[in-house]
Amino acid sequence: MSDKKLKYAVIGDPVAHSLSPQLHNPAFKALGINAEYVSVHVKEQELPVFAERARKEFAGFNITVPHKNAIIPFLDSISDECKLTGSVNTVKNTNGHLHGESTDGYGLETAINEEFGIPVKGNCFLFVGTGGTVKAVSFHFAAKGAERLLFANRTVSKSETLVDELKRSRPGTKYSCCSLDDKKLLSEFISKTTVVIQCTSLGLKDGDPCPLEKEFFRQEKFYYDTIYRETAFIQAAKRMGCRTAGGLSMLLHQGVASFSIWTGQKAPVEVMRKSLYDEFAKRNACKSPFYKPNNPSIQ
Repeated sequence: MSDKKLKYAVIGDPVAHSLSPQLHNPAFKALGINAEYVSVHVKEQELPVFAERARKEFAGFNITVPHKNAIIPFLDSISDECKLTGSVNTVKNTNGHLHGESTDGYGLETAINEEFGIPVKGNCFLFVGTGGTVKAVSFHFAAKGAERLLFANRTVSKSETLVDELKRSRPGTKYSCCSLDDKKLLSEFISKTTVVIQCTSLGLKDGDPCPLEKEFFRQEKFYYDTIYRETAFIQAAKRMGCRTAGGLSMLLHQGVASFSIWTGQKAPVEVMRKSLYDEFAKRNACKSPFYKPNNPSIQ
């Protein structure tokens, strides 16, 4: 180990709920890296002060909601993909130079492939909602060769704006959008889709309703929720006999990519998985088989 302890962090508002320390601290220990990872509560107006602090104190940091866009003006450079999407979730500090990247797309791509054995290339994905990480993920999926990306949202104008941006930057993929209230078009979208990805905030709170009605859950389709709890969306899909997975695997692989960006080393994925899933189960007083890969071919 190095004598000097490196410091890493996740920032957000709020941030106390973050499971990221349970991802990274065991990984540092497993590889003999003298480092620690902490949560830092940062309000939006405090971002410029934090960025200056980070140049001196942190070797890197993650950004969670609601700062993935707001952090950008305080960084020295960002990746080309982040320039397109306006979203950063990982920052590396190199001698005081703060460089931003996004691991959101990689995290979801890897999670879906791991959970369902479905690659992005050549497949069709339906995003329910266009908030949060959808923009970053959709640009990544298009760059990775998705055949078609579909978007269903309450406010269809938001989806239309995103589709226009995607068509200009990633013309090799087909795009369409509709309102969640347009049952006819939504049914057509479901028919074309390989994986339905739930990206709204519905499910963060107990009692939140499912964003889709029963008729849109079809046994031959796959359903992924970016929220890492058993939401009404997941419960509805399971009742219909559909294959499902929750967002803990996305969080895992977002963190795996961040770890490699910071350290230049291959992340100890299974160490990180065990620690993350165990901590989740502990916090929720439950077992966590729901979040383990349910593809029989994956051991």
